[in-house]
Amino acid sequence: PQEVAVGDALRGAKMFERVGVPVLGVVENMSYFESPETGKPIAIFGSGGGKRLADELGVSLLGEIPLYPPVREGGDDGRPIVAADPSVSAAKQLTVLAGRVAEAMRAVAAR
Repeated sequence: PQEVAVGDALRGAKMFERVGVPVLGVVENMSYFESPETGKPIAIFGSGGGKRLADELGVSLLGEIPLYPPVREGGDDGRPIVAADPSVSAAKQLTVLAGRVAEAMRAVAAR
């Protein structure tokens, strides 16, 4: 969601477009932090950057993945959050994202 990250991602997407690699969509990582007390999202790094970038590129916003320390821990330990604790919000968001990426891949393959 942070403007500096949006700028970096935009430069990357434009580079891929120049070399003919399709950009499937945008994933906003560390989109928000879920309050442990209330479960409500807290936009630590701002909000809306992923959506603005997706709109600028003419692609879908595929997902907004929360900042959730066990995601990193599981990555370091080789136990993805979707396997370690599929009931948490981050795991659910990553599962939805995987489905959207698969859909986007099918659409590209059908062209």
